[in-house]
Parts: sequence; C-alpha cells; structure tokens
Amino acid sequence: MRITKLKEQIGAEVTGIDLREPVSEADRSALYDAAVEHVALVIRDQKFEASDYRRAAEMFGELMEDQNRMYLAPGEPMVSVLSNRHKASDGGPAKVAKNASWHTDHTNQELPPKFTCLYAVELPDQGGGTSVVNMRAAYEALPEDMRDRITGLKTENTLISSARAATGNPDVVKAREALNGKLVTHPLVRTHPDKGTKAIWFHQNKTETVTGMDPHETQAFLTELLETAIKPEMTYLHEWRLGDMLLIDNRSAMHKAGFDFDHSQHRMLYRVLVRGDRPF
Repeated sequence: MRITKLKEQIGAEVTGIDLREPVSEADRSALYDAAVEHVALVIRDQKFEASDYRRAAEMFGELMEDQNRMYLAPGEPMVSVLSNRHKASDGGPAKVAKNASWHTDHTNQELPPKFTCLYAVELPDQGGGTSVVNMRAAYEALPEDMRDRITGLKTENTLISSARAATGNPDVVKAREALNGKLVTHPLVRTHPDKGTKAIWFHQNKTETVTGMDPHETQAFLTELLETAIKPEMTYLHEWRLGDMLLIDNRSAMHKAGFDFDHSQHRMLYRVLVRGDRPF
C-alpha cells in the first residue's frame, strides 16, 4: 500500500490495496490516520459490489443510516445511491444544481457522520467531480478578529432552512414541516476529537439560525463567511475514475458535487456514512 499527498493542504491518494481482501490492523490504522491528516483520501482501483463497499467502509467505524431512505442499493440499507436520474415526488430532479453549495452532511442530526464515503459506479464522459475543502485550514487562515467573532457561535439545524424552502426539494420541505420546529444545536466552529484542531463547520441549507440572527441574516452571514474563508489552495477537485473510493473527514471538511456534465449521461455513486460523535 502506498499513500501519496496530492496537494499541500488537502488530499492524498492510496494505491496498492484491495479492500475486498482482509486488511491488517496496521493498514487500517494508516488509512484512518491519512483520512484525518489529509481531510480527503482517494483509494484507487477498487472493484466493489454494494456489499463489498459496505464492508470496506465498516473499517472506519460504525455505519449510520442515510436520512434519505428513498434511494438505497438493493439488500444494503446502509448503502445509498446518488444519481442524477433520481426524481422528486413532483417529477423534478431530486438534486437541483442551483442548490449545490459547500456543506458537511447531516448537521440536523445529534451525531452527524464523521466520514462520508463515496464510490464511483457509473460516470459521465467528463465533469461531475466532487470538490472538498479543508475547513481546518480555512479557520486557521481567518483574520484573528474573524476567528474571535465566530468562536462560540451556535447553529440551529433542520432538514432545510426556512429561508431556502422556496427553492428546495419539495419532499425535503414536506419532511421538515413534519418535525414541528424541532432544531438540533451545534457549534459553528467544532473541535476535532482526534486532533484537537478547530474547523468551520456547518451545512448552509440546513442552518435555520446562527446565534443572534434570523434565518435570512443567517444565510447572508454564512455566505460571507464562506467567501472570506475558502481559498483555492485549500480545495481539492476529485475528478472521478471508475473504482475510486473517496473518504471525506466531515469534522474538518466541506464538500459539494459538480453539475458540469452531460445530464443525458449517468452519474451514479454509492454513499456510506460513518457515525461520528457529538460535535463540540
């Protein structure tokens, strides 16, 4: 097994290992540590069926259910399917390109996933990459007064912010209404439980409010924060190859999908989530 850094601030590539085979504790530990250190870890040349993929992801911790139960791999309730061919109940696309934004997954849950694991099953000829940004580096690079301003702020999270409901997937908006106003509170700046480092951490679409702000003020503030914090050197664009498994350490990262491809072609990934701890 070989681990090679891809960029100075983010990303590493793994070659020379088949995760369908037994993996030594030393290699498992090295993979986990590399995902934490490099924030995004690409494991090349895998040949997974959905069950193989679920077993491979289990090396990184306890799996958790995706909150969207509509699109699952047959016989594998922990493996969800991401596809540009999925439809919402109104017949429109389940994912809308204009809603694509930097985020970390499932912030509306008490124990959000520590890793998002993606695997390429079917790809368009070009485009459709996944971008990842090191929000640990983004926090560290902020001016001191901005770090002081955001440290200690809290976010209140739901399935989709009321300020974004008009443009959201109607199925998600309907599910939000069924929560009867229930919100989950998390820190805007979270501490990594393994490293002790701090990172800017939120999902803008799911953030109802930040401390002291109404929903629309919250959206404007988070947009400004991202524009200030994210720099090109902190980002990694993963250009998919068939057989790629991408691990994203959600405790230090945000990510977003690219919609820059021919949508008559199929982009299909498997996703597995590894349960995390309560953010602090």
